[in-house]
Amino acid sequence: MGTTEHHGAADAIAEPLLPSSTVEVEPAPPRRNMFAFVCATLASMTTILMGYNLALMSGAELFMRDDLGLTDEQVEVLSGSMNMFMLASILAAGWAADAIGRRGTVVIANAFLMAGALAMSLGGSFASLMAARFVTSVGVGFAVVVAPVYAAEIAPASSRGLLSSLVDFFITAGILLSYVSNYALAGLPLRLGWRAMFALGVPPPLLLAAGVLAMPESPRWLAMRGRDDEARAVLERTSDAPAEARDRLEEIRRAVAAQVGGAGVWRELFVRPSPMVRRILANVLVLYSFQQASGIDAIVLYTPLVFKKAGISSTSAVLAATVAVGLVKTLSIFVATFLSDRLGRRPLLLASAAGIAVTLTSLGIALLCAGAGASETTPTPAVAAACVASVLAFVTAFSIGLGPLAPTYSAEILPLQLRAQGMSLGIAANRVTCSIISMTFISLANSITMPGCFFLYASTAVAAAVFVYVRLPETKGRSLEDIGVLFAK
Repeated sequence: MGTTEHHGAADAIAEPLLPSSTVEVEPAPPRRNMFAFVCATLASMTTILMGYNLALMSGAELFMRDDLGLTDEQVEVLSGSMNMFMLASILAAGWAADAIGRRGTVVIANAFLMAGALAMSLGGSFASLMAARFVTSVGVGFAVVVAPVYAAEIAPASSRGLLSSLVDFFITAGILLSYVSNYALAGLPLRLGWRAMFALGVPPPLLLAAGVLAMPESPRWLAMRGRDDEARAVLERTSDAPAEARDRLEEIRRAVAAQVGGAGVWRELFVRPSPMVRRILANVLVLYSFQQASGIDAIVLYTPLVFKKAGISSTSAVLAATVAVGLVKTLSIFVATFLSDRLGRRPLLLASAAGIAVTLTSLGIALLCAGAGASETTPTPAVAAACVASVLAFVTAFSIGLGPLAPTYSAEILPLQLRAQGMSLGIAANRVTCSIISMTFISLANSITMPGCFFLYASTAVAAAVFVYVRLPETKGRSLEDIGVLFAK
């Protein structure tokens, strides 16, 4: 700003007196836009409470059983029910995001998250806890759909992968915080400890809602509403260069001119989809389903149970090990966050799926050695360490690709006019798969053994790697218009 006018004079003064060979210097790449980073971060931080509320049950249920007399079946349903409950808000999120804007929907999500956390901390029965879980799920459903959409729409092409992957980073950070909360508050009186864990989720949504109100609306939503001047102003603040802002606005205008609305969106998705739309939607649904079919929620929700099967008997040791899992998972997200715009989405997805297959197989073998299979053996410290190491390696493999890049890739390939509803459908498929995994893990482990569960999940990871290799082209650095062309062939 303000310095370019003086370049000509400075160059004239610095001109050499004797002729010399001219060396062309490539212009420096434009600096990354920090305002776009701040906006995407604020929107994505709402999902931290998804991870927190989902994983908090893994440790809290150890105390809720004794305090409220919950049965094993009630604990299993309570742990996994949020995934089913949020289907309604996930499917409604696309409509809400188009009706009141991406920003307004994120504010509503925070209101539900605050109310749900308060209700969970005050719950006194299984029925009241289920009702509180439903309220929380509404906020989670809105947040998990709209946050990646906002991030993809606010971000310039140079950092779209980084900013879109922030959603999964904050979900993972929430999981870590829940594990830390489980461990730190485990020493409180039985009736107070688990309630304090949930009560810690009340203040953050209020602060996040205030921050979200200070950030601009999505430029794409503004253009869809005919507010081109406001869209241009936002693009000028969130692009790496003025020329890119103009190009992005033209791209949005072309997409808006071709868009359909209301019932027409669902008609284009299901009744008369073009071959391109059919390919894109199929890829979104399958990719999101594979993300959860890898068994990640079996680990997130039942890590204490897995570690107890591995021979770790102390509750404090089990909870401390889960903190290590959350920490490694959170740190691993940085690999995808910073490398997806350098290496590309496709290599990270392939490496992630292959790593998941290997580490789940390793975990299954370690659990067999620990006596969690059909044969009875006595666990040893070495076997327990192998199980913990396998879980740590698994969450690392998941977090470098399939975890953060499933929403990033899906938001990138969906056309503008179908993006909100398309993401809703993808996340709905994701949550259905997650519900099946989380609400059947204990029963399945009793049927085919716990090692058998992880061998099954490993086989789905192999299928995911084949799917990525065959069906998903690279999207790194491409404009959203160019990405659509890849699926039109």
